[in-house]
Amino acid sequence: MADGAPSPETVVETASDAAEGLIFSRYRTSDVRDVDVTVSFEEGVLEVDVYLDAPDGEHTAEAVADEAALAARRAVDELFE
Repeated sequence: MADGAPSPETVVETASDAAEGLIFSRYRTSDVRDVDVTVSFEEGVLEVDVYLDAPDGEHTAEAVADEAALAARRAVDELFE
């Protein structure tokens, strides 16, 4: 982009990669029954929604989904620094 800011596509990809990276750092791929990471970035507003269906054990799926959403936001914040 002309002003040096990352493109919306880059923002969405960065957020999605960060969320998925966190999820799969906590769970083996084979343990995850379903995962859906939805990211939008419009008019400077980032929205991240993470759904995770995985067995509770050392981590709860809900807590990992929340952590993944936070990781996505942090990764985008770093893009703009």
